[in-house]
Amino acid sequence: MTQKDIATIKRRLNPQKRNPSMIRGCYVDSNGNILTTFRKSVVEIPTEDLQKYLTIFRKSLSGTYGQQLLPIEFSNEQVSSDTAYEELMGLCRTELEDENVANAFYEKIISWMRSEFVAGLQSVEEQQKRPNYLILFMYDSFDVAFKHPDGEEDMEMSDSIFNYVICAVCPVQQSKEALGYYENEAAFHSRPSDWVVTMPDLGFMFPSMENGSANISQALYYTKDSSNVHDDFIRNVFHGEIKMNASEQKETVCSMLQNTLKEECSMDVVQAVNDKVGEMIALQKEDKAAEPLQLSSHDVTRVLESAGVSEEKVEAFRQSYKDTFGEKAEIPAVNVVSTKEFKVVTPSVQIKVAPDHSDLVTTRVIDGQKYIMILADGDVEVNGVNIAIQ
Repeated sequence: MTQKDIATIKRRLNPQKRNPSMIRGCYVDSNGNILTTFRKSVVEIPTEDLQKYLTIFRKSLSGTYGQQLLPIEFSNEQVSSDTAYEELMGLCRTELEDENVANAFYEKIISWMRSEFVAGLQSVEEQQKRPNYLILFMYDSFDVAFKHPDGEEDMEMSDSIFNYVICAVCPVQQSKEALGYYENEAAFHSRPSDWVVTMPDLGFMFPSMENGSANISQALYYTKDSSNVHDDFIRNVFHGEIKMNASEQKETVCSMLQNTLKEECSMDVVQAVNDKVGEMIALQKEDKAAEPLQLSSHDVTRVLESAGVSEEKVEAFRQSYKDTFGEKAEIPAVNVVSTKEFKVVTPSVQIKVAPDHSDLVTTRVIDGQKYIMILADGDVEVNGVNIAIQ
């Protein structure tokens, strides 16, 4: 999904517009037992409550594509005969109206919960610390604008409808007893402990949207923690898998650079890779209708060549990339470099610099000793004190 596609869906999740037609929920305790289920037409939900629900669903579409937001692809074989795919299609086809279809999906998620959250608990105390969970679904549909050859969108000529569901799996935490302010009395009184729904740990949208139309061969999966994509959930619900999460991809690329470039893996080379890929990401983001930038082995090796890496080392990296990720594999560019900071780490020192100022940091060998040098342009402050450099 492009930035434009995600923005289109998020705009629909406005409590004033009341676009979604149905919200379903299943409240589950920490042992995987169903406490209650509900089904609500959106027109019946008070605006304040609806705003809270839609904030949760919007959160399920947030984060960085390739890190918190991950595409789940379905093969042609899955589309034609896989039960997991058929169950997802059933949620859309029945518009969340069918109790049996909804309950079957609840059970699938609860089955994962029991294995993920209950089986690993070793004591009663650990079990008591586990939150309850609220499984939420919403259904929405809308007319897709007709696109003229010149790219202009025309709602009056719309000839297709986009139907989709969003799922959010939210921890329900028990708040602590506290003093609370009661406005009608203008006084503070003890407030009892209560159960509060928090933002989702994971969720998904199905089908995904591609340039304004449905891509029925793909779901968009959300994970709050990019280093933990909940592999069992993906296997259980989608009959698929994520081979490497964002953190693993980043660590793997870093290891490949270090192991294949060896003595040529210098500060200058890493800075050049960071700068060039960062520029490519920024340029891609300017086009709201463009897919998030993906990098192939060819893309990365071109960057290395432009950074002055020798042909021998470039070829070693290219082969390692293909062996690790696959011949035609592409990985999200945001998992190759960090666009938020440039970090230098030694056993006793950490230096963090804005990526667009990474050129302030250099390395030198002076009298046989290795140094990291930082250009001090402007005032220098140490523990809150501006110092003079003699």
